[in-house]
Amino acid sequence: MIVKSVGSNGQITLGKEFAGRLVMLDQTEPGVWTMKLGQFIPDTEKWLHTPEAKAALNEGLAWAAGNPARATNLDDLEARVLAKRPARKAAKRKVAA
Repeated sequence: MIVKSVGSNGQITLGKEFAGRLVMLDQTEPGVWTMKLGQFIPDTEKWLHTPEAKAALNEGLAWAAGNPARATNLDDLEARVLAKRPARKAAKRKVAA
């Protein structure tokens, strides 16, 4: 247990090891505070912590675990993309090249 004094400006110094860290303070009753170190979740990322998003992320991670990445043959990929284009656009590309 550590006893600290609250300064005239209302601050308590915790020490350099806590510099820059975020803390959560919870006043459970008057005069009783609990302080926990934590990490801040930006408002724009809170949706990632919903049950629906967690389930979708877990599903994606499970799929990725069973489907490892492999090298892409770029020439083959280009041929497949060009084969799906309408003939007019493919012809236009050949003229420009």
